[in-house]
Amino acid sequence: MTVFTMSQKLRKVLIPLAIVGLLAFLGFSLTQKPQAPDITFVTLEGKTIPLSSQQGKLVLVNFWATDCPGCIAEMPGLIQTYNEYKDKGFEVIAVAMSYDGIQQVINYSHNNALPFPVSHDSSGDAAMQFNDVRVTPTSFIIDKQGRIIQKLIGELDFSALRKLLDQHLGKAG
Repeated sequence: MTVFTMSQKLRKVLIPLAIVGLLAFLGFSLTQKPQAPDITFVTLEGKTIPLSSQQGKLVLVNFWATDCPGCIAEMPGLIQTYNEYKDKGFEVIAVAMSYDGIQQVINYSHNNALPFPVSHDSSGDAAMQFNDVRVTPTSFIIDKQGRIIQKLIGELDFSALRKLLDQHLGKAG
């Protein structure tokens, strides 16, 4: 057998193996959810909340602004959903965008009695760490292991959110 025919036989085996390996890698990559950033939020009251401290909970990180009609429209539903599921292991962290005035955020949070932690992303660092969020509202749902399982741009679909919460946390009530 010549070197040339051995090389051809080797190619016939290696190329399909390489393709199978690549497909397996791609399949694995597509099913793996990315880890949430290692970030610490500072609430309007000055309390620090490392996102890593929320492991074991299902967390919704909501980027919003006081001048965003969709954000304001979804806030009552977010408050209601938080109150329904907070005792089951659900946490919400509302992150006001850097361009939103801190006093506006404080006023809105107090006037609407937001029951969950509110942070002001004054430097824009949180938005950058969450894949450069620019559109509000944008929400990230993070599982109990700290992996991002969904990114939602636009107003939340509360029926779908409750279904996801029921699936991960059990029925509320």
